[in-house]
This record gives sequence, C-alpha cells and structure tokens, in this order.
Amino acid sequence: MEPLVSTNYFFKGQKDFYRGKVRDVYNINDQFLVMIATDRISAFDHVLPESIPYKGQVLNQIASTFLDETREIVPNWKIAEPDPHVTVGLKCDPLPVEIVVRGYLAGHAWRVYRDGGRELCGVKLPDGLKENDKLPHPIITPTTKERDGHDQDISMKELNERRVLKKRQIEKLEHYGLALFDAGTKKADSQDLILVDTKYEFGLYNDKIVLIDEIHTPDSSRYFYKDSYEAIQSKDQKQRQLSKEFVRQWLIENGFQGLEGQDIPEMTAEFVENVSNRYIELFEHITGNAFVKRDYSDISETISSAVDSFITNNMQVL
Repeated sequence: MEPLVSTNYFFKGQKDFYRGKVRDVYNINDQFLVMIATDRISAFDHVLPESIPYKGQVLNQIASTFLDETREIVPNWKIAEPDPHVTVGLKCDPLPVEIVVRGYLAGHAWRVYRDGGRELCGVKLPDGLKENDKLPHPIITPTTKERDGHDQDISMKELNERRVLKKRQIEKLEHYGLALFDAGTKKADSQDLILVDTKYEFGLYNDKIVLIDEIHTPDSSRYFYKDSYEAIQSKDQKQRQLSKEFVRQWLIENGFQGLEGQDIPEMTAEFVENVSNRYIELFEHITGNAFVKRDYSDISETISSAVDSFITNNMQVL
C-alpha cells in the first residue's frame, strides 16, 4: 500500500492548479475548488521526504466534520466531500492572515516565553508560567500568510495600522476565532481532550467572510489528554500530544528546524507507522467514531471518478 503522495488531474472546467505543502488544489471554472488532502507531511515549512498513510483521509474527514458542525457559528466554504481525501467548496479570496487562538502556553508561544518574551503579537503574558500551563483566557496571536518562507507574527493592532485588513474585518475575525475555539474546546472536552491551540483561515465570498481550509485537525491544532493533564503538569513533565508537534519535536531532537544547512533526518518505516497511528488515534478521540481505513488500491482513479461525477452533476447548478 503506497500513500497518496501527489495528484495530477485535468478535470472538466479546470482553470488552474496549485500544489501546497500537503494539499493539491484544483480551480474549477472559477466557481469552486477541489481540495485533495494528500498524505504528504510538512514541518518548519518543509515537506518531509516520507508521506504518512491515511494522513490525508484523517485531515480531510476531521475538517469536513467540524466544518459541518460549526456552520451556524460562521459560514464556510465546504460544499461536498466526494471522496475520503477530497473536499469541494466555494472558491474564495483568501485573507492574508491566519487567526491563531491559544488557550495554553505551548509550541511557538512557549519557545518565545522560554527565551524571555512576555509579549506575543501584542498580547501580554504573565510571569511565572511553565510550559503547557493554561493561560488566563484564550488569546489571539495572528500570523501573516507567506507564500514562501516562514509566516510572521503580527498583532491585531498592526493588522489595522498596516491596513492589511479593514477594521470591521479584524473585529469579525476576532469574534469568529474565539467563537470557533470555544466550540472546539467544548467538543474536545466531551471526548476527554483539551484543545490547546489552533489556527483558522478565512476568505471572502461575495464580500462576505467565510471560514476556509481545514479546522481542528492535527495539522492545524494541538490537543492534550484531559484525564492526565493535571498529573503530568504537576510533575513538570512533557504532555503527551495528539498533534503534529511531536513530529516537530522529533525533528528538533535530530538537529532540524528548517534552517539553512540543516538536513532532514531519515524517517524510518517504524517512525512513519507511528505517525500514521497517531493521526488515526486523534481522529477516533476527537470525533468519537471508529476510523475506517480506505482502500488504497486504484486510489488515483477512484478520486478522479468521484470528482468527475461531482463536477458533471453540479457545474451548472453552481
């Protein structure tokens, strides 16, 4: 069984194609996007040399589930899920910022804090916190969306001062971000998990802000186990995470942080299987459903047929 590394289709009405770090995106007649979640995995803005079986299915199906569940909070881009690796949605104009919401001092926020920083994206952080401590309240720490290179931290105030977005758009994004994080927190809590932090991406459709891309997946979010969180934290130990952070930590421990001159360490078959199992574990924990592994035989043809059928049945409707 070979993972889905990449695709190369020519669909009816296709106008252009974009290959992201982990997704292949097809523009159909400037009406909608076919977003295929491949099994590629990225970290530190680099696509890693080995792909992860079932990762694309996990990401796509978690995102699809939460897009459906949060539609009453904020409108989103999703139209249909014609294949386990594929979501089709409205073609929107992406806003040039990611809304990162943090409830705990983890990941990038912890590294800034550990190195002496007490302010992140214009938000003051209290003294005396340890790694993975809960913050007094969820905070928004936006980043710019860079097509090449690392995304950059930016404050909500700077978004307004630099006129990256309109004031009313910034206020709307802040409201949507906190509301979505609250919904994700409640869902995680019901599954005995903690939603630590996450990022949301938004776009414009007919001048209306809509949620785009993925939501509450292990690529965009970090989760802890609720039942063991307090005990682990009291012992000042590392929290076990259901997220991609453990991949980043493994890379750091093996001398890679995406910096010039650093080589990506070898990903053994055992490591790849472990990552795959972690993704499946998160799916089952966060959704409460058993993960049904798709059939990888003829996967390229299966995806092509499913998308062709959708386009044929919906092109004129849309």
